[in-house]
This record gives sequence, structure tokens and C-alpha cells, in this order.
Amino acid sequence: MKKNRMKQKLEEGKVVYGPFVKIADPAGVEIAAYSGFDFVIIDLEHGPHSVESAQNLVRAAELGSITPVIRVLENSPTHILRALDIGAQGIEVPHISDRKEAEKAARAAKYHPEGERGLCRFVRAADYSSLPSDQYIPKANREIVVIIHVEGVRGIKNLREILGVPGIDIVFLGPYDLSQSCGFPGKVNHPVVVKKMEEAVGVAKGAGAWIGTFVETCEQAKRWEKAGVQYMSFSVDVGIYYEACSSIIKKLRE
Repeated sequence: MKKNRMKQKLEEGKVVYGPFVKIADPAGVEIAAYSGFDFVIIDLEHGPHSVESAQNLVRAAELGSITPVIRVLENSPTHILRALDIGAQGIEVPHISDRKEAEKAARAAKYHPEGERGLCRFVRAADYSSLPSDQYIPKANREIVVIIHVEGVRGIKNLREILGVPGIDIVFLGPYDLSQSCGFPGKVNHPVVVKKMEEAVGVAKGAGAWIGTFVETCEQAKRWEKAGVQYMSFSVDVGIYYEACSSIIKKLRE
């Protein structure tokens, strides 16, 4: 298991950036790395990836010295286990609304004594058993970043107690699901949605926690960076490609 460079940057107080990844070709992850992004989020919730295809994207991330994060399908110890066993250095768990759900995610991502993650050293994360257990286990607990998605009004309401859960590194605010929970689906810039986001960022900052969110423009990124967000998910590979293609064809047809 490699050193988690993204975590190191966060500990240094830096803001980190990375896109969600839905395209299965490892070249996309390599390009993201060479462009200067800090991490990629391999999307198993809204993306078409299998664990096997995700594993090749993790390899590509390591080749480019970029941190591989995986968003799992749901808050399931089995899904979390499989993502971590293939070498993910960060795990994103969707739809966390209370302390109990946050505790479940944290336990599934950490080995004893910090959690209850199923243990097998004959996996890619442990260098296929070439890394001794007494080295691998503490290193995994130290390097893996646990990120939980708080994506609804109920989760925002319970944020203070969620932030008290040991083992949670980053609280990620999902603006699209939050907009739906607020009654304004898709309107992520609606004043009600923005107010809830600002409220959550304030609570997290007050607790000294790292907080993340999803943005689609540089203007949005700068706005939330000023508010205190350090983990910045910037768009999605398919969206970035679409925007580039759209911009080119518009210029060609002018």
C-alpha cells in the first residue's frame, strides 16, 4: 500500500481536487493524474464499473501518483471491503443520515482495534501477501481515508453527532441529493440549498473536521474553498469531456 498523498496534503492544510470517474478506460485516470488533479473518485454508485474494472483504474491512479478513491454502491461492509481490498486509498459511502450509519461505515473501513473490516492479506491492497500482516494492518488503518456523504436534510440536522464518530475523516456534502431533499431537485444553487450547505460547512469547521463537496465550475470551487471546503470533487470525467467537445464544436461552427 502506497502513502496516501491526498491525505498528506489535507493534513498540511491544502485544498485537494479530483473528478468523479465513470469511464472504464484507465487512460482517463492517467490523464487526470498528469493534468495535476490530486485524486479520482471511481464511481460504483452512479457509474457502470465492476470491482474488476475499478481495480484497473486504481492501478492507473497509482501509476500516475494520484490517490484512488472509490464511491461504493451503498453503506455495506461487503461493498466497502471489496473496494478497499483492490487498493482504494479512500472510500466514499453514500447516504449517511445519522451517527449509527456513520459508525457502520467507519467500522467496515478499519481493521481491529479501530474497526471490524474483514481481514485477508491475499489481496492487492496487501501486495498479494508479500506485505506482512503486522505491517499491512496498521498502514491500512493509517492511510485509508473514510469519506461519508451527507446528502439530505436529516443528515444535516444530525451533523454534529455524525462528526463525533471516530474514524470518519471527511464529511462530503452532496448538493444534488440535498437539493432533492430540500424540495428543489437539481437546483443546487437554490438559496435554500445553499443555506443548508453553508450551515453544514460552518458546523464542520467548528468541529475541526475536513469537509468536501461537488462542484461543476471553477467559480463554485473558489466560493466553497473560501467557505472552508478542503476536499473538492470537480465534475465528472464524462461531463468534462462533453464540455470540451461542446466548446470545440461551437467555435468551429461560429
